[in-house]
Amino acid sequence: MIQQISSFALQPWIYYSLLTIYSLTVILILVVILSENRNPVKSLAWVTIIILLPAVGIVLYIFFGRSIKNKRMISRRNRRRLRRAEHSEIVDINEQDISELSRGEVRLSQSLARTHYYPGNDVKVYTNGAAKFAALLADIAGAQHYINLQYYIFDNDAIGRKVAEALMSRAQAGVKVRVIYDHVGSLRTRNKFFRKMRRAGVEIHPFFRVTFPSFATRINWRNHRKLCIIDGRIGYIGGMNIADRYIDGGKNFDSWRDTHLRVTGPIVSALQYSFAVDWSFMGQDLIEDSVSSARTGTMGAQLVSSGPTSQWSNIELMFIRAIAGAKRRIYIQTPYFIPSDALLKAVQTAALSGVDVRVMIPRRSDSRMLTYASNSYISECLQAGVKIYFYETGMLHCKMMLVDDDVSSVGSANFDFRSFEHNFEANLFVYSRDFNARMTDIFMADMRHCHRVMSSNWNSRPNTTKAAESILRLLSPIL
Repeated sequence: MIQQISSFALQPWIYYSLLTIYSLTVILILVVILSENRNPVKSLAWVTIIILLPAVGIVLYIFFGRSIKNKRMISRRNRRRLRRAEHSEIVDINEQDISELSRGEVRLSQSLARTHYYPGNDVKVYTNGAAKFAALLADIAGAQHYINLQYYIFDNDAIGRKVAEALMSRAQAGVKVRVIYDHVGSLRTRNKFFRKMRRAGVEIHPFFRVTFPSFATRINWRNHRKLCIIDGRIGYIGGMNIADRYIDGGKNFDSWRDTHLRVTGPIVSALQYSFAVDWSFMGQDLIEDSVSSARTGTMGAQLVSSGPTSQWSNIELMFIRAIAGAKRRIYIQTPYFIPSDALLKAVQTAALSGVDVRVMIPRRSDSRMLTYASNSYISECLQAGVKIYFYETGMLHCKMMLVDDDVSSVGSANFDFRSFEHNFEANLFVYSRDFNARMTDIFMADMRHCHRVMSSNWNSRPNTTKAAESILRLLSPIL
């Protein structure tokens, strides 16, 4: 019997049939990649992997290479209902006391995503996790009507349990509590942690739960947003997740430097709209809670969301427009600097034009691969006159960009391919000289903990390091 099976398995026609099927599969995937007319750099990366490592490349493409662009997250009818619930004031942007650069940003955002410009907001800045979570917990404790909370990571650690207890307490007091966590981002957190919240009355759901057979169609698209809306009056947005390391640096870092915002005013409507769309996308009932439109300050703002379902790469295009329009300075903080070709050229062009361009990244990030990939872009930035700074004191996780005197962006989007193309992200664009000045002071304070990278020293690093950077640079569009 064994001899018969062995003889059957060695039949040439079986070998050639399998080889033909395999070859046709490779060719078919290559045709699909080329026919999608994506970014040529990204397409080339996929073609290279599939040609050099066909078996590995096919598996990687099935899991990470497919596109869901233009997939509808919410029906047009429900989108109109949410827009009506915003109670947004119609503002003539030409009458606002903002720069031409700011007006250009506002108009671009309106064209990309039909976002509204909201005047009359107040923004408080948190630069460390301890202060941010103290404020968040106090606001949760004071909630009277509803809490909508959304984070990429929700850990079952000290701060995670504090937030969970606060949410459960309000739910048991009759407050409507809804929570979205990313299934992959929170994969280390056991389900019993979330089940406990459900039993206490918290409506909590994972975004794009990764299970079979939907594993391959969901794993690559993650919800990276960090939002919280309380009673339609208070909103939170920024880069901090719910985990102890955002307070103390965790096991790998002495400290963790991040930026998060607490907002009040009409802009809270935009945060509520973003959360409601994601909530509906998961198959839940449409959220039509009331939102306050009262002005609380003087700052104009827009919320710009983007994701793999968007027709355009919204946040990336907003960055390109702002960088191209800069006259004096561009300050960028990001944990991973892996720009698209268009963004890299925009940054280089600005520096070559005499704009003061400064990019601050961590000396060592929480991902060794992404550190290597980020470092591969430094030489050509230095050649164009871009000033690169390594943050030396712990982990720098801020996602901030300041352009000239009144354009500022803070949110969840990193300066990398994944944030622009694969993740669901949200950044707040604030058009205010006062806010820009505050963020500039914070940037300058961070520079005291930085070492500026100089070409002479950078070019002398080991060849093995340069080789690792080059290899991971090749893969950066799909990391």
